[in-house]
Amino acid sequence: MEPVAGGGAMKASVVIPTFNESAAIAAVIEEIPPDVALEIIVADGGSTDGTQAAARAAGATVIDAGRGYGRACMAGAIAARSPVIVFLDGDGADRGDLLGSIAGPVLAGTHDFVIASRTRGQRDPGSMLWHQVLAGRLAGWGMGALYGASYSDMCAFRAIRKDVLNGLDMREMTYGWNIEMQMKAARSGLRILEVPVPYRCRLGGVSKVAGSLRGTVRASGKIVSTFVRVAADRGSDRGSDRRRTSRPE
Repeated sequence: MEPVAGGGAMKASVVIPTFNESAAIAAVIEEIPPDVALEIIVADGGSTDGTQAAARAAGATVIDAGRGYGRACMAGAIAARSPVIVFLDGDGADRGDLLGSIAGPVLAGTHDFVIASRTRGQRDPGSMLWHQVLAGRLAGWGMGALYGASYSDMCAFRAIRKDVLNGLDMREMTYGWNIEMQMKAARSGLRILEVPVPYRCRLGGVSKVAGSLRGTVRASGKIVSTFVRVAADRGSDRGSDRRRTSRPE
């Protein structure tokens, strides 16, 4: 992969999907190291609490993405200028200062897809609820059974080559986006790396998923339906070209 304009080392485009994250978004943006990030794109889903203004003031490019987590991620990916894209949430729970650990292997060309694992890293008390940990493990088990992958989480903090993402034919525009990407990455035989990372409690506001029973049920339903849909679509399997997910010690 060639360096992005300027002749220096290649940097990643950082995409942050948001919806009403004004309490955290400035701190999230300021924590991202500029030596790794070419640009920061906040893909906003119609926030009404000043998230967009706070993001612009902190130096990010803001786009109106429309509602839906996956739709925001896709809109940010389309707008990205770098061949490598990093996604992370805008609530402050992901450690943006560790961007190099996630983006580095993709920027270096050793891996196509890198995903952070909260369950294998050090978690602050209360940062993940038991059902979130269980869901990640069950999903990992299911993907392992289908594709031989070895995921332990569905963390939003991840890096992927833009051309690879385009080739995955992402269809889920809501909360099933993350698991669809992981399943299709494993099914396509990509070079995948899972990296343990520390995980914090969100800096402010209420989680759209874990913060309410309704949000949890809706997200869980989308994740399950996406898993079933992708698992049933075997047309893109590469068979012998499949590689197992690798984990650093």
